[in-house]
Amino acid sequence: MAADSLKLLAVPPGLEPMEAKLVTELPENSGWQFEPKWDGFRCLAYRAGKEVDLQAKSGKTLARYFPEIVAMLAGLPQRTFVVDGELAIPIGDTLSFDALQMRIHPAESRIARLAVKTPAFLILFDLLMDATGKSLIDAPLKTRRVVLEGFYNAADEKKCLKLSPYTRDRDKAERWLDDARGALDGVVAKRIDGAYLPGERAMLKVKRLRTADCVVGGFRYASGTRKVGSLLLGLYDEDGKLNHVGFTATITNAERPALTKTLQALIAPPGFTGKAPGGPSRWSTERSGEWEPLKPKIVVEVRYDHVTGDRFRHGTKLLRFRPDKAPRQCTFEQIAPEAVAENFKFLLRSGHCD
Repeated sequence: MAADSLKLLAVPPGLEPMEAKLVTELPENSGWQFEPKWDGFRCLAYRAGKEVDLQAKSGKTLARYFPEIVAMLAGLPQRTFVVDGELAIPIGDTLSFDALQMRIHPAESRIARLAVKTPAFLILFDLLMDATGKSLIDAPLKTRRVVLEGFYNAADEKKCLKLSPYTRDRDKAERWLDDARGALDGVVAKRIDGAYLPGERAMLKVKRLRTADCVVGGFRYASGTRKVGSLLLGLYDEDGKLNHVGFTATITNAERPALTKTLQALIAPPGFTGKAPGGPSRWSTERSGEWEPLKPKIVVEVRYDHVTGDRFRHGTKLLRFRPDKAPRQCTFEQIAPEAVAENFKFLLRSGHCD
């Protein structure tokens, strides 16, 4: 829970970060700023005097899991600010999402040990409130970027603080996409004259892979066993209903026992509140109706190839679990590239582009 001093900020905790719509190509018209999309945990960082908090994309606090970041921010000369960025942990020549996940643990002793062994850093890419306590949410990105650079340059501790680069050259951004390995998850495009729009998909992103974050609404046991065989994936529609969209079965034998135990603890109907597995179809079998419903608590990122009829055409590849993302953020927008393209045209018509 945020301290009282943080709640009094011009930009208090609880703000939803501005998000991005997935598109297939970077915009070609002028007026865009391109930034790397880092492979980490999105984080809004707040400071008011001695109080510091880190907020995940889901709205939950991350402060207890990254004590080194809290200490670093508390030691900056600027005693008041709100910044937007990405928490990341470098392992060798790349960033490790697994190392970030290991921090989400109930044991403080383990967290403290990992904070020393694999310290994180915060990559800054936006500033929402300056050191005077003035909100910059309504200011254009070009103004926020200048103030952000001044904020970063004034910081006397750079070890755990990084400033994300940017370019307004589309060709350079394309090279970033071509060269992306490990650390980069893609490239984000932001309007240079755009305000910060909390909770809105006001940015565009091009990812290196076609992926989607899905809610695990149920699971099936592997044939002849009591161990998980596949996870049943769901996405929320505009009515707030969780619809079954496919499955992933790329679970290693080593992962099955612990994952099965976790899933069994969450068994509860209905699992899916919209379209459910095992509905009438020419492919339905007795086996297809056998599944265990789950509380919508677990989010996974999967890689897919095609979407047909609001479903993944084939089985998907499980990439990772996403404890940093709220289940209700997993919507059909992620797998509707044609709709995203139309939304992009709407942005052009609405005057957001030069």
